[in-house]
Amino acid sequence: MHSRRDFLATSLGAGAAVLIVSSGSTAYAEGGSGHVKGATAITQVFGDGQRFTAVAMEYDQDIDSSKLSTSAYKIDGRTVTRVYANTAAVPAEHGTNGRYVIVELSPDDAEAPLYILNKRTVTRKEAKASITQADPIVTTSGETLAASADAMVTGSVNNLIVDDFQQFEYKDPKGGDILNYNLFIPHNYDKTKSYPLVLFMHDAGATSTVADTTLVQGLGAVVWASPEDQAKREAFVLAPQYAAPIVDDNSEATNYLDMTVDLVNLLTTQYSIDTGRLYTTGQSGGAMTSIAIDIKYPDLFAASFLVAGQWDPTKVQPLAQDKLWIVVSQGDLKAYPGQNAITAVLEEEGAKVSRAVWDGRSTPQGFAAAFAQTAAEKSPINYVALQKGTVVLPGQADDGGSNHVNTWRIAYTIDGIRDWIFQQRK
Repeated sequence: MHSRRDFLATSLGAGAAVLIVSSGSTAYAEGGSGHVKGATAITQVFGDGQRFTAVAMEYDQDIDSSKLSTSAYKIDGRTVTRVYANTAAVPAEHGTNGRYVIVELSPDDAEAPLYILNKRTVTRKEAKASITQADPIVTTSGETLAASADAMVTGSVNNLIVDDFQQFEYKDPKGGDILNYNLFIPHNYDKTKSYPLVLFMHDAGATSTVADTTLVQGLGAVVWASPEDQAKREAFVLAPQYAAPIVDDNSEATNYLDMTVDLVNLLTTQYSIDTGRLYTTGQSGGAMTSIAIDIKYPDLFAASFLVAGQWDPTKVQPLAQDKLWIVVSQGDLKAYPGQNAITAVLEEEGAKVSRAVWDGRSTPQGFAAAFAQTAAEKSPINYVALQKGTVVLPGQADDGGSNHVNTWRIAYTIDGIRDWIFQQRK
C-alpha cells in the first residue's frame, strides 16, 4: 500500500474517552456480476488511527493486471487511486495476475477514517462499502468480463497488521482484576530461539473495554509488528487494553501498573522471550506509566521510548541509570516543560543527555539524518523536541492539546529510534 502524509488527531487530554462502537461488519456479500465471488474491505492504521483504504474483489478467473484502470470501479464517496490484480486479497506495490482485483482508495477521503476523535469522544466505524464494476475487465485467458450495474457489498474485513494480534485476558492472582491484552507472536516463532518483547501502553484517550482499541488508535503498537519491522527486528509485541487510566497527573499509578509488570514476567515464562531484551514504550499516559515502571522496577526493561509524557521530577532520580529515547513537542504545554525538568534532574545525577530539536515536517530521509546525528553522540539518554509549529497541519492551532497527540503521530514513524531501542541490552 502506498504511504500517505500523516494525519493529526484532536487531543483527548488526561481524561478517558467515551468509546462508541458501531455494529460489526456484515458476514456476507450482495450483488455483483456472476463472475464475482466476493468483496473484502481492507483497513490500515496511520498515525492518527485506522482508515478504510482498499477493497479486494475476488473473481472466478485470473485477471490480467495490465488491462486494469482506475475507471473500472466506482464506490460512492470514495476516490479510487490504484487498481491492479493480485493472487491474494492484500495490497501490493506491483500488480500480479490473479483472481483478486485490489481497488485502492484515498485515505484522504472524508469517509476513510474509522477511528474518529471529537474532543473526548471516540467513534469507531465499520469498514463497509458497495463497489461497482463500471468498465469491462479482461482475464488472463483473454475473456472479457462485462461491466455490471449491480453493486457488490463488502462481506468481510482484512485489518492489516491489526488482525495479526491475538486477544487474551490476564487475571491478577492477588486481587482478581482482569486486564485484556493484545499479543503479536512472530509469524515464524521458534521456541528454540530467543526473542525480544516490546510493551506498548496507550494514552488515557484510548481507555476502553474493547480490546483492540489500542491497536487502531495509532501506530504505537502496530508499527513494531509490521512486516517491514519484523523482517529487521523480529519480536513479540504486547499491547494491553486498559479499562481505566493507569496513571494520573499527580504522578500516581493504579494497580494496573503492577498487573502489567506481572503480565510481562508471565509471558517470559510462556514463550521464548529474552529477559535482557524487554522494551517499553507509550504515549502520554502510556509514557508516564513507562516512567513509573522504570522507577519501581529498575531492572526490568533494557530501554524505554517515551513519547509526550511527564512525571514528578522529584521522583525520577533512578532513571539516570536507564537508556531512554524521549520525544516531545515544544508546543506541548505539559510534556515539554515536564521533560525539561526530568532531564535536568538526570543530568544532576550524572547522566549524559543528548538534546536535539527536530523539524516535525521532515521526510523519512530527513528524520534518518537527524537521528544519525543525535545517535552519534552515543548517549544513554536522548531528548528530542519537535520544533514548535512543525507538528500541526495548515490551519490547525498550535497549542498544547493538539501537539500532544501530534507528537506520537510522528514519533512512531521514525525507524532509527526503533532500531536504537532494539540495540540496547540489559
